[in-house]
This record gives sequence, C-alpha cells and structure tokens, in this order.
Amino acid sequence: MPENSALNKMNVNKFQQDLVTWYEAEKRDLPWRRERDPYKIWVSEIMLQQTRVDTVIPFFHRFMEQFPTVESLAYADEEAVMKAWEGLGYYSRARNLQSAVREVAESYGGTVPADKDEFLSLKGVGPYTGGAVLSIAYGLPEPAVDGNVMRVMSRLLALWDDIAKPASRKVFEQAVRHVMYEKDPSSFNQALMELGATVCTPTSPACLLCPVQNHCEAFEQGVQRELPVKTKKKSDKKVRMGAVVLQAPDGTVLIEKRPKKGLLANLWQFPNVELPVGVNPRAALESFIQAEFGMTAQIQSEKSTEIIHVFSHLTWEIDVYIGTIELKSAKDRTKFVSKEDVETYAFSVSHQKIWQHVKGMEA
Repeated sequence: MPENSALNKMNVNKFQQDLVTWYEAEKRDLPWRRERDPYKIWVSEIMLQQTRVDTVIPFFHRFMEQFPTVESLAYADEEAVMKAWEGLGYYSRARNLQSAVREVAESYGGTVPADKDEFLSLKGVGPYTGGAVLSIAYGLPEPAVDGNVMRVMSRLLALWDDIAKPASRKVFEQAVRHVMYEKDPSSFNQALMELGATVCTPTSPACLLCPVQNHCEAFEQGVQRELPVKTKKKSDKKVRMGAVVLQAPDGTVLIEKRPKKGLLANLWQFPNVELPVGVNPRAALESFIQAEFGMTAQIQSEKSTEIIHVFSHLTWEIDVYIGTIELKSAKDRTKFVSKEDVETYAFSVSHQKIWQHVKGMEA
C-alpha cells in the first residue's frame, strides 16, 4: 500500500495485543464462534453477508440441524435448501453455496480446502469469505475485509480511499496485512469485525470505549465522523406490481416458479405482473392471467392489501388482489397446491407476506 504516516508511527505489536485482549474479554457469544469446523464457519459467513447477526442466528441453528455436514448439503434437494434459506434473502448465496459444497464433496473428499487458491476457486467464494474461513478455521494469516473492517481501518490509519469503489478493497487488504497478528489470525480478524460491529460503528463511533483509541489516527485528528469516505449509490428504482392469489373450485391455490436465473431465481410466487402507469390493476392482472396461463380469472375489484419490498437496488410496490378461476390449467413451472401445503414451498419474503395476509383474512 502507499506510504502511510499513521502506519509508520503505529506500535503494531501493542495494537495487536490491545485489540485481541479486548476481543477475548468482550466478544459476543455467537454460535459459529464455538466452531472450528470450516464448513460451519463458511455457512455462517455466507449467511452474514448483507444480513444482521441477530437475524442470522436462528437461521444458522436450523440450517445446521438440517445440513450438519458437507455431504448433507451437497446432495440435498434444492427445494429443501431454498426452504431452509427462506427469509434470509439474496438467494443466489444459497444456490452458490450448495454448488460449491458439492464440489468440495466431489473433488476434495468432503474437506473444505485449506489452500487459498483452491478455496477461492469455489463458486460464490470471494476474497472476504476466503479470508474469513481460512483465518478462522485454519489459522492462516489472510485478511478478511468487509464493510466493518474497512471502516475500522479507514479510521485507524486515516485512509481517505472511497470504500464504495471496488479498487479500494486492495488498499484495505494491504493495510490489514501490515498489522496482521500472525500468531492468532482467527482472533485478530474476528476482533476487527467485532470492533466495527459494536464500537467503531458507522454514525456514532464509541471512541471513549474503544480499546485501540490510542492507535487511531482519525481520533487524534478529530475526523472519525468524516471517515470512511463512501459515495452514495444512485437512488433505487421503484416498480409497481400487481399480484393475485387465485383459488380454484376445489380450494387449491395457483403458484408459479420463477425462472432459473435472475432475481429470486427458482423461488415460488403468486402470479404477478408489472403494472404500466395509468392501467387498471385488476384489468391488467386478468389480461395477464389469460395470456400467461390460459385461464379466465375473476378478480375482486378492490385490492386486498399493498406490500412494499425493498431490495438493495430496487423497490417493489405490490398491489395484492384475490380472485378465483373456474378451470384449472397448470403449465410448466406452475402448480395448484392446497392451502395447507403452500408454506412447504420456498417463497420470497414479499410473497410470504402476501400469503400471511390472505391466510389471516380467512382465519
């Protein structure tokens, strides 16, 4: 990394000791921290991407009960995996994880490779996941640089590189390598993550409680609230949707499977369509059902509810309707399922909310 005056004057050994000693005393008791099994640590790291720790904990427990080993996940039915992941979002993570775990089972005898190049070659394993698993499970001195760590390092060393730019990651990886505690990379990397999650937070860093305050250049300069530099992303796109829960005369409900690629791939949903501006939602849905499924639907004139679902780059505003059909005509990727069985299928969060609303109306 470029010459850095803060790094040059830092007592690296004292910094390492202060950080790791604090971590050992104050770390949160998280289920994956009781593990050295690289498979379980790997699963936890994938779940933790873009998801809060408190949200992940129950999912991690349930997932490990169902898929406790590499082999159990590698050869599991994809529908079962997606159902176990339901509610965590970013579903491509689950598909990539299963694909990568299958390769571990078939090419590495079921043992997660400790070789950096081999592990990074697996589907869905990037530099952060690689560094986290290799350091925590195998004790290798590899940096694990996520948003928390970039924020901590930007303040410690007064690094003004924009953390929103992919090119900046190399700067922060090199910075972590310079201060890596090679005697215990596992505790060191987890300590940096923990510091960013609990003390060196985005908007109100608790500098007076920070175990490495004496080593922090941003605190010394009084610029800790100005760092890290992070450019704002473009405003999210809003899309208005219409969705309908359709019931057949025998009481079954029509669901369809999303395409194999793209947003929420392979998850189940209720029929839905993007609504053009100025078009009557009910009429648009009835036309869509006729064209897409070859069925005539009778949809209630008033929408039943509205669901708003926010993705990282997109917001769905979904008008939800209820309707009936006289004749069932299932096609590829569609099913008529009993109301009791709807929840055995993996739905996206927005469509889980739709079903909970409809189910609640009938209760």
